[in-house]
Amino acid sequence: MTSDSGKSFALKIFNILSKEYPNVKPALNYKTPFELLIATILSAQCTDERVNVVTEKLFQKYKKPKDYLKVPNTELEKDIFSTGFYKQKAKSIKSICKILVEKYNGVVPNDFEELVKLPGVGRKTASVVIGNAFGIPAIAVDTHVKRLSNRLGFINSNDTVKIEFRLEELLPENYWINSSHWLAAHGRKICFARNPKCESCIISKLCPSNKLKQ
Repeated sequence: MTSDSGKSFALKIFNILSKEYPNVKPALNYKTPFELLIATILSAQCTDERVNVVTEKLFQKYKKPKDYLKVPNTELEKDIFSTGFYKQKAKSIKSICKILVEKYNGVVPNDFEELVKLPGVGRKTASVVIGNAFGIPAIAVDTHVKRLSNRLGFINSNDTVKIEFRLEELLPENYWINSSHWLAAHGRKICFARNPKCESCIISKLCPSNKLKQ
């Protein structure tokens, strides 16, 4: 597939998905960039639904980075226990809050390179925050985006950075933020990891992995 045909194919796919899922938004509940940052960290190896249950109380208790620094690690660990890997997550949250207070006056930076320097913040988390909290074009590659990008033939790789860069090549910037949401929405509803519902898929005729073709 040439560069131009690849872009044309990707646009066709995403234009269909955009009509199927017109009101996409992050699955995580948040009101501020800081809350989104914390929620995204908690979402590692945890469902968004579980994180939303936890953050409903967490964000009432902790409003600002300074609030997280005031409590013992054991208390914060207890508050986020059900999200899994709670000790490491609590450690990352504490470290991040310390840096935010000392370096950024308690404010989350709206710069990708600054965000990825924070403890426990990778490219996906940084992309989620700058894209959804600040409206800066970025593509967050989660498990759904990785799976569908391969199935749709955009790329043949499990490397999330390569997938991110490939999607950026294929799509105009105004598609970047929502592209992650469209793929995630379709992955949750139709294109499951096991037994995808190809018979109900709106892009099955275009999909090179359509099991009905085999």
